[in-house]
Amino acid sequence: MKLAYHTITWGGVVGHPAGVTSVKDLHYLANGSTEEALRDISDADYEGFELFDGNLAQYAGREDALRNLIDGLGLQMVAVYCGANFIYPEILEDELSKIEDAARLAAQFGAEHLVVGGGAVRAAGIREEDYRRLGEGLERVVAIADEAGLVASYHPHLGTCVESPEQLAKAFQYTGINFCPDTAHLEAGGGDPADLIGTYGDRIRYVHLKDYEGGDFLPLGRGGQDFSRIMRALSSIQYDGWITVELDAYEGSPKEAAQISRRFLSEVTAQGS
Repeated sequence: MKLAYHTITWGGVVGHPAGVTSVKDLHYLANGSTEEALRDISDADYEGFELFDGNLAQYAGREDALRNLIDGLGLQMVAVYCGANFIYPEILEDELSKIEDAARLAAQFGAEHLVVGGGAVRAAGIREEDYRRLGEGLERVVAIADEAGLVASYHPHLGTCVESPEQLAKAFQYTGINFCPDTAHLEAGGGDPADLIGTYGDRIRYVHLKDYEGGDFLPLGRGGQDFSRIMRALSSIQYDGWITVELDAYEGSPKEAAQISRRFLSEVTAQGS
């Protein structure tokens, strides 16, 4: 398995303020230095990285700056992550346009994966029809990824209409998109990560790991997740793709968090062998 790290830890996640009034500009952003993040990720001995669409968009028109940095560090861009509401027809085309821009730009850097999260929760609560609308939107994402030569995956996320295993099953009735299990979000949503990996093994082309305990997201090995069991579940479906550590924030330095998770993965891999 190949190991990557998400730049989110450097600054945490915010939304681009322009998106408040123009949905086409509503990007996720890690509110820190992408350059610092990539240097630290390389120093921590990861092979690749994932970043948000907003951070990638900052290099539109100056692609050589990012390309030279990546090449100099010996890293691979593995994935770009986007989010959308998906359930509101009036804004869907603008949301998909934003995702299409991210997919095309990521493909220029040799990325393999397009990861999306979302499915809005209405002020009045979730409607059953929202799962159909989400699924239809995700099918459009699959087409966008195919056109760009990327693999599209859906990432269930807290704060969306797909948190629990039951909600994931509802959404997956309406789409054939791949499943990106984020072990911490799955547990926080009431699921068993290893069981869900087994249930949707035929859809898994990409994986996110982070630890979880007491409502907190943590570096690997610092929480309560059973990663030996999770790794066995991945082995049982013969998964051999990228594993990306995606930690929102850390009380110490982001580089330290990356190093903690990297050492832990080395230990788990050694125990498995």
